[in-house]
Amino acid sequence: MEQYKKDFIDFMVECGALSFGSFTLKSGRKSPFFMNAGAYVTGSQLARLGEYYARAVHDNFGDDFTVFFGPAYKGIPLAVTTAIAYHALFGKEIRYCCDRKEEKDHGADKGALLGHKLHDGDRVVIIEDVTTSGKSIEETYPKIKAHETSDGGITVVGEIVSLNRMEKAPGSDRAALDVISETYGFPARAIVTMQDVIDHLYAHGDKTLITDDIKREIDAYYTQYGAR
Repeated sequence: MEQYKKDFIDFMVECGALSFGSFTLKSGRKSPFFMNAGAYVTGSQLARLGEYYARAVHDNFGDDFTVFFGPAYKGIPLAVTTAIAYHALFGKEIRYCCDRKEEKDHGADKGALLGHKLHDGDRVVIIEDVTTSGKSIEETYPKIKAHETSDGGITVVGEIVSLNRMEKAPGSDRAALDVISETYGFPARAIVTMQDVIDHLYAHGDKTLITDDIKREIDAYYTQYGAR
């Protein structure tokens, strides 16, 4: 595992973004771990977060894209901080774009988008926090494609999330990111997977965060909900 991935796992725990215990997810599932991107609240945390996203984007998608799209609301700061970090690390200007929950009907920046106004020729990387079911892309993808004026005018290069929970999506035995890739035809990736987390914090860690008891709960969870 690359060092920046190990550092990112430690960073998630340090910021309280990744925690272990007993949690009820939006889906109703009872999970022994929880990911909350809203835990990154300080300037230094957001700066480091952007660097991890930027490195993962570069590793997974190369350099041939022009826009970071962050779905409202949590995706907005993620897209902004990733654009800043990408320029600092790789010297390339990437525009940021986000959707509005309510379309603005006045002013020079009226419309459904915040930041860059999408148009034909744009090559977009979607920046999200975490995907459990893959449901959010059903809203995000049409919003992006709605701004092209010719078929294929806007290309979605890929999607990056912070953590691949490695759970089967509703109605499928495959992980949500795999379902997204199959359905929409672009790669959906994560900075780290839950297997990376377990390897780092349990298999090669001191077992203070993932104890033997929590590991058994995680194993039971994946027996029921794990993707194939």
